[in-house]
Amino acid sequence: MNTGVVKFFNETKGFGFIKEDETDKEYFVHVSGLINKIKDNDKVTFELSEGKKGINAVNVKIA
Repeated sequence: MNTGVVKFFNETKGFGFIKEDETDKEYFVHVSGLINKIKDNDKVTFELSEGKKGINAVNVKIA
């Protein structure tokens, strides 16, 4: 399970980005990959999954 911080999430458009704690890499997150509602600066846990345009954060929940 990866941990990170929500860098940006646009609730209207249904997507955003999570910055992983360990690597400082940023991962795309889509509303379909959320377990909990998230907002900017939330601490979250997530898994990574191969998506159409690269690696996405999925099973995202508040840490």
